[in-house]
Amino acid sequence: MDPRHSPSFGRWLTGTGLLSDAELARAEAHRQSTGEHLPDALVRLGLSSAEEVGQALARHLEIAYVGRDEFPSGPPFLQRLSPQYMRQYRFCPLAVEDGVLVVACADPTDPTVVDELRGTLGIDVHLAVATETSILEAIERYFGAGSTAVQKVIETIGDDERGDEAGGEDLTSLRDMAFDAPVVRLVNLLIENAIKANASDVHIEPFEDSLRVRYRIDGVLFDAESPPKRLRAAITSRIKIMAELNIAERRLPQDGRIRMGLEGRRLDLRVSTIPTLHGESVVMRILDRAAILMPLEHLGFEERNRRTIERIIGLPHGMLLVTGPTGSGKTTTLYAALDKINSPDKKIITIEDPVEYQLRGVNQIPVKPKIGLTFAAGLRHIVRQDPDVIMVGEIRDLETADIGIHAALTGHLVFSTLHTNDAPGAVTRLLDMGVEPYLIASVLEGVLAQRLVRLICAGCRRPYEPDVSELRALGIDRVPATAQLSRGAGCDDCRGTGYRGRTGIYEFMGMSEDLRSLALRKTPGHEIRQRAVAAGMTTLRQDGWNKCCLGVTTVDEILRVTHEDLET
Repeated sequence: MDPRHSPSFGRWLTGTGLLSDAELARAEAHRQSTGEHLPDALVRLGLSSAEEVGQALARHLEIAYVGRDEFPSGPPFLQRLSPQYMRQYRFCPLAVEDGVLVVACADPTDPTVVDELRGTLGIDVHLAVATETSILEAIERYFGAGSTAVQKVIETIGDDERGDEAGGEDLTSLRDMAFDAPVVRLVNLLIENAIKANASDVHIEPFEDSLRVRYRIDGVLFDAESPPKRLRAAITSRIKIMAELNIAERRLPQDGRIRMGLEGRRLDLRVSTIPTLHGESVVMRILDRAAILMPLEHLGFEERNRRTIERIIGLPHGMLLVTGPTGSGKTTTLYAALDKINSPDKKIITIEDPVEYQLRGVNQIPVKPKIGLTFAAGLRHIVRQDPDVIMVGEIRDLETADIGIHAALTGHLVFSTLHTNDAPGAVTRLLDMGVEPYLIASVLEGVLAQRLVRLICAGCRRPYEPDVSELRALGIDRVPATAQLSRGAGCDDCRGTGYRGRTGIYEFMGMSEDLRSLALRKTPGHEIRQRAVAAGMTTLRQDGWNKCCLGVTTVDEILRVTHEDLET
């Protein structure tokens, strides 16, 4: 039933005496000429009040009507919904009840709202009716503090500042805009809001008709309130100046760093810019330089793997590699390992790009490619500093791999990372780089592959039964009787997502004599994997399923961060 275009709603109104036939005909004529929906046309022509139309819609659709005084004192916080989006589609979230989002909507017949919300949030949606005025007032009351702060700053920036459209090629104009007080406040506010939301990254992306701001929270991107597109050049220039980048260069990618303090915290922001079709895209990674290191025991290792890793990091020499995509927590794991063995009788030196966290008692070197201080160059000098333990941020080429492996051969314990999908793939990657097989077999003690998965929110955890399709996708035949499968229903604590915080899932491959012989023979990665699994290696998905059975995370999360090819 669609009261926007269907005569049945009009006939229902006339049948209940709320509207005469002549008034309905007048409203229909107005609707056809203006394109307005019938309820809006009735209000526009003064044939009925907004409250009367809303209550009639509610009765007609058999859903609840929410009066101005019936809105809750506070709504659920949903990270993927911005106040600007709510105003555009005239709706406001009211509550999350048993995994169902209740939304007050001025036009409950518009399928766009329900479809978008279900697709964006991944939860079911129930609609209620409220007047447009009540909804806009509620949005301002609920979200005014955050959105108004951004909006007020934007309002102080003149409409004549159009970036590329007006004076965008003028370097002086760009620099003046970047130092303009409102622009400075706006950029600072975008960063502060991200930090308060515990975001790890800020994405500022230009499109043809908009400028999009998103925060990555617990590994997932969420939309934030975005400034108008006319401020793109001013915002980009301000960030570039803060990061000591060239504001005149907009054709090539640039990388920089911003150091700032907020509420007593020392923060580093790694800034990356790349040119796109509609302007420069900017990403800022937020690093808390004073963050408390997580102990190795708190990273989510199963007991057997943790004991093996502790044995390896206690060796006098050898190599331990950690693999995984960007943002999978590799550096955090290596820092936890270094912290575990850090003692006055050991000299530890790291070379990193960049130094993400400061470790007490550890000599940390940031790479500086512009002056020739690369991983390979720095590593070559580190071995002359008489270290006991060396951490190389990443092995990217044969030269770095060779120096690191020879350091392990000459009595040093070496930690490093590789970008591979699984643990056995590290051996193949080193062989592809050109490392001699006998060197790999001689020094490699173990490889750890990992991913980060979101934790189920403790405040809204609910038991659930997974679908057969979910289990089949994960390669599971049956659910153990002791399994505590759970799912977050969504609440204020987790901002309606059902998740809060992250932990790791791991795949550890210790180098047995059998695996060393496979490396010597340049055996393909899939065969090494099969032998490692046969010898008892727990795969990423198996470790993830174990955590699902403990009620730590969900099957959806494991499927999100792993690939089925890893398990074949």
